[in-house]
Amino acid sequence: MIYGKDDVLRKKSKPVEKIDKRILELLDDMAETMRHADGVGFAAPQVGILRRVVVIDVGEGLIELINPEIVESSGQQRGAEGCLSIPGVRGEVIRPEKVKVKALNRKGEPIEITGTGLLARALCHEIDHLDGILFIDKVIPGTLVEG
Repeated sequence: MIYGKDDVLRKKSKPVEKIDKRILELLDDMAETMRHADGVGFAAPQVGILRRVVVIDVGEGLIELINPEIVESSGQQRGAEGCLSIPGVRGEVIRPEKVKVKALNRKGEPIEITGTGLLARALCHEIDHLDGILFIDKVIPGTLVEG
């Protein structure tokens, strides 16, 4: 979904109640789409599906999260962000330096991921998508660049 063409990116996603074939296919399709677009993260609302599902790969292997929730955060980092749903736009955003996220994996097992640096940024960015929040909502004024 491209921002401005559909308001689905501004809606809150619903929790996944049951991990079925559809959810597993969604995870696979999202990972493929993310890789094809050279992204580091992708959330279900970006493909028009309002479910709490994200995939992330910051170069350390694929992370699949179902119903992710940030349970701890600390520190602060400032860095450039962009979004596959807002092509050609970048801006500086302040995010936590470290986050701890609880979620389910594709088998329905509870997992916990602790991320720092780029992984923390990606986790926050993708989980924001699940709540209808885009990085442009958090951009430091004067740092938004198009092109």
